[in-house]
Amino acid sequence: MTASSVRPVSEREARQVAEAAREQVWHKPSFAKELFLGRFRLDLIHPHPAPAPDDVRRGEAFLAKLGEFCATRVDAARIEREARIPDETIKGLKELGALGMKIDTKYGGLGLTQVYYNKALALAGSVSPAIGALLSAHQSIGVPQPLKLFGTQEQKDRFLPRCARTDISAFLLTEPDVGSDPARLATTAVPDGDDYLLDGVKLWTTNGVVADLLVVMARVPRSDGHKGGISAFVVETASEGVTVENRNAFMGLRGLENGVTRFHRVRVPAANRIGPEGAGLKIALTTLNTGRLSLPAMCAGAGKWCLKIAREWSAAREQWGKPIAEHEAVGAKISFIAATTFALEAVIDLASQMADEDRNDIRIEAALAKLYGSEMAWLMADELVQIRGGRGYETAASLAARGERAVPAEQMLRDLRINRIFEGSTEIMHLLIAREAVDAHLSVAGDLIDPDASLPDKGKAAARAGGFYARWLPGLVTGPGQLPRAYAEFRPPADHRHPDGKRSARPASGYRDLSPHLRYVERSARRLARSTFYAMSRWQGRMETKQGFLSRIVDIGAELFAMSAACVRAEMLRSRGDHGVEAYQLADTFCRQARIRADELFGRLWTNTDDLDRKVVSGVLSGAYEWLEQGILDPSGDGPWIADATPGPTSRRNVHRPIH
Repeated sequence: MTASSVRPVSEREARQVAEAAREQVWHKPSFAKELFLGRFRLDLIHPHPAPAPDDVRRGEAFLAKLGEFCATRVDAARIEREARIPDETIKGLKELGALGMKIDTKYGGLGLTQVYYNKALALAGSVSPAIGALLSAHQSIGVPQPLKLFGTQEQKDRFLPRCARTDISAFLLTEPDVGSDPARLATTAVPDGDDYLLDGVKLWTTNGVVADLLVVMARVPRSDGHKGGISAFVVETASEGVTVENRNAFMGLRGLENGVTRFHRVRVPAANRIGPEGAGLKIALTTLNTGRLSLPAMCAGAGKWCLKIAREWSAAREQWGKPIAEHEAVGAKISFIAATTFALEAVIDLASQMADEDRNDIRIEAALAKLYGSEMAWLMADELVQIRGGRGYETAASLAARGERAVPAEQMLRDLRINRIFEGSTEIMHLLIAREAVDAHLSVAGDLIDPDASLPDKGKAAARAGGFYARWLPGLVTGPGQLPRAYAEFRPPADHRHPDGKRSARPASGYRDLSPHLRYVERSARRLARSTFYAMSRWQGRMETKQGFLSRIVDIGAELFAMSAACVRAEMLRSRGDHGVEAYQLADTFCRQARIRADELFGRLWTNTDDLDRKVVSGVLSGAYEWLEQGILDPSGDGPWIADATPGPTSRRNVHRPIH
């Protein structure tokens, strides 16, 4: 089977596969889900949840060790220059226990919380994003997380101690002609006695070049005694028939051990299957619910670095008689970086603490954090390059060669770019979040807009929808956001204690009032829900094709979530006397910037070029504008757009490089 002849799948079948894999029921409350329904449940995130003292003690102790290791034993310039993390660095991380940050102590891991795991990734990733990616791919989506959630006790006893200290793991889903459409998955696992025979090719296997253990998604054919379906397996990379055929190279993350892995009649024991047959995609999606938090954690760390460099450089560099930071054009960029970094840290810390407490369903919050963090971090790095000017475009090695500080701003921009693609591209995240955001509507009225639903089913859906909307729609008319004194706890008290210990009859100098922003969030949540309802009424079954509209709905929700997190974090810091004034200032600035973006998105829900864009796309694909491409030469090489992925024995050298 060639890559181009993968089993054809209809759009409807692809949707059915994706729908079957997602969690169907909401067992716990969700702040973001309620937000998209027009209900601002501030009580779900405020007061800000706090970690247990023992978790803080253990987490801070490890961060201190990791910080010392990264400062003294990681040569970031060498990793960039050689496009490889040195073996001794990886061995040092193993000795430190960094492979087992999320693994329970009874299996030899450190047992860190999600909060401190993410703090560790941000710290390591700030020194070398390649190291952050190595640790994240191993623990967030590699063997440890799916085994923690779905593995048998025997599997945990066998594999988790290895993952905690010695063995690197990877997650293999993508194929040369299969990305975000798993219904077309071509890798097979055919039952053979007590084993499965694995055949297929996997692409972009982060950690795959150096991994000892793999989580592989493969399709089991239906047969007697076998339910079949996409299933998850733990595979030993040293197994006969496993070949790493290529180590891929990218514009950024040059130390990334990412490759192409071929399986030819690889014998995998049935005992290595995670969960039942057919549960592979559900396992993958559930794993990603918290696994996605690792990327925005590193994005928040990148923001902190961008802020540090922007501050130091803008104070040192002068133009027209004063530091460039004092020029409004540059100052606006610095303000954006500072305020957005505060918000990203607020989002990731809140979502991580919610994951640790396990009181809320955070599938939407984690997805929003990934979407928002990856997009905003890219913008911050781009602004830093602009602030640095020519030096921002120049490599760190070139800067050092001519005697200046080796600031890798252009590398940061390149390294961050992949986060908008990793673990669900921005476009796919928009669709995933939009599906969850309208879940309540589809649950009660889905058959009404389903062209294949029977008349009796449509009648039942109409009855359900009538009851739901009779209760729901009136709540979208008015709310606390219209009351001038609502959310008064986010207005600093008049007797706020100053750092000098004295009390004042007026709010402390420098404080901002955050309550108007929360009232805006409440009003906007209701407006967002009304817009979604109107769109569903207008487009019905065609709603899923309105991807531009759905993307804007999601982006508005992301801004509202970030505003909420920023305000809640600022109040938490104020209440414990930790940079409260500054936190309120940053939260206020961020919220004002976010409101401008949200208002623009609201306007673009109904005033846009979506219809015109579709017509232009049709013209491009039909060749109507091919004349526009004249006058250039294409330097691309020859070869197929998608590589051949025909199952069979390899014809290439195995470049697998285990590190022991």
